[in-house]
Amino acid sequence: MLTGKQKRYLRSQAHHLQPIFQIGKGGTNDNLVRHIQEAIETRELMKLSVLNNNSDDPKQIGAELAEQAGAELVQVIGKTIVLYKEAKEPENRKLELPRK
Repeated sequence: MLTGKQKRYLRSQAHHLQPIFQIGKGGTNDNLVRHIQEAIETRELMKLSVLNNNSDDPKQIGAELAEQAGAELVQVIGKTIVLYKEAKEPENRKLELPRK
């Protein structure tokens, strides 16, 4: 579980990132979750965007994706979702979170 200080830090780091995946009218599926799991292992922090043709609530989508991918939901702002998961491999760790 991330603290407020850690979430603020991650939001600042994610600000300049471009969304990697787009969630369209088809919504989420197992294939998308698998790709997110693979990408977040090497990146740790990622943005996703929900397209306008998707009528689902982005907050709900973000919560579901975070749970299924084993990641932390950092932020949902508008139709942009930010996810974080600490890399298992030490060589993939790029971010040093502030202490709790």
